[in-house]
Amino acid sequence: MFKKLTRGCVKLVQNYLPDPFLFAVILTLVVFVVGMGVTAQGPMAMINHWAGGFWSLLQFSMQMALVLVTGHTLASTPIIKKALNALAKPCKTPLQAIVAVTFVSTIACWINWGFGLVVGALYARQLAKEVKGVDYRLLIASAYSGFIVWHAGISGSIPLQLATAGPGLEVATKGAVIDPISTSLTIFSPFNLIIVAVILVTLPFVNRAMHPSPEDVVAIDPKLLEADDVQPEVIQHGGTFADKMENSMILSMLIGAMGIVYIVYYFVTNGFELNLNIVNFLFLFLGIVLHKTPRKFLDAISAAAKGASGIILQFPFYAGIMGMMTGGNLETGVSLAGAISQGFVTISTPTTYPLFTFLSAGVVNFFVPSGGGQWAVQAPIMMPAGAELGVSAAKTGMAIAWGDAWTNMIQPFWALPALGIANLGARDIMGFCIVDLLYAGVIIALGLMFL
Repeated sequence: MFKKLTRGCVKLVQNYLPDPFLFAVILTLVVFVVGMGVTAQGPMAMINHWAGGFWSLLQFSMQMALVLVTGHTLASTPIIKKALNALAKPCKTPLQAIVAVTFVSTIACWINWGFGLVVGALYARQLAKEVKGVDYRLLIASAYSGFIVWHAGISGSIPLQLATAGPGLEVATKGAVIDPISTSLTIFSPFNLIIVAVILVTLPFVNRAMHPSPEDVVAIDPKLLEADDVQPEVIQHGGTFADKMENSMILSMLIGAMGIVYIVYYFVTNGFELNLNIVNFLFLFLGIVLHKTPRKFLDAISAAAKGASGIILQFPFYAGIMGMMTGGNLETGVSLAGAISQGFVTISTPTTYPLFTFLSAGVVNFFVPSGGGQWAVQAPIMMPAGAELGVSAAKTGMAIAWGDAWTNMIQPFWALPALGIANLGARDIMGFCIVDLLYAGVIIALGLMFL
């Protein structure tokens, strides 16, 4: 029965899920039409919201593109290849590979979501080289499935914003939260850690159970992956001064040393506090040092950048969708995202409120796939409503965070870096991710309601 469900989901996605760019275009048109009806705004108002938001994620888009490019470049260095190979060696069977990559990815994403996305995909690629008969689609889907815990981890933007003192917290929650809420009540609370632990322990075996029968396995020739990693030979053009600089270690080591010194300084002064900028900084300068010469590093960067096209093209369209979702009617102030959130509030009781907050966040995240955007949209509605119902601000905040992470399993937006590294398309993995979505949704909902 379980394999039939998996096959059905995979077939459904392969038949009906369009290319991620077309998916973004369809979402744009749906939000445009529905937004006019729900918020009573005209077409030009919605187009203005769309255009106004279109370029709002440029910084984030560049960060995400660099997550892919710098991570892929670092992974192509000889020492990191050996490390990934050592991690993959203990796995001898396809089922062991699926369990291992899910477990590693989940832990890495809980530590830092950007780090986890890259590490999971790179580990999956290495496992595909080492383990015969493993389904490559499921392997990459399993690597991505660990991302479901990111917002409950130590890089979760909503719990970190709740823990940050300042007037911004009171403004964002419309006065529902004045004093900062310690991460001991959110990230490290018993109910949150139990949900994470259950997912960490059981999700690898859910993914394991989805592995197709040998006759249905879609494997990849390891030689194709090896070919992606092979660096072109450096061409010497007569030994000119420019050639000598490009093939000299001196410049790489000098600029690399500056980067490494700052990385050490950062962690000494800030502790193990990871964000996208420091993760990219770390990957970039380790890549420069470990590739040894500028020419080898530049060739690796060129090869890695080929997978970033999806991010470059699609992220502005999602920014435009966010603009329409959050753009309110000038007279009533009603926005589409706000209306969705308010609809769930009206049917909630103190017992069901965490559940409906989680579900509403899942719906909103499908159109606003950003933790910061999710908080800006839902905090002014859900936090005051939770306070009125007597639900703790910590649980309401974590319910929003879990909902934001949950539907990422069927939202291609966040899968793009992993897909770029794996050279796959969204329809290759999303069928498996639907099963993970259904399973994790039950665990999260029960945890939020009864823990």
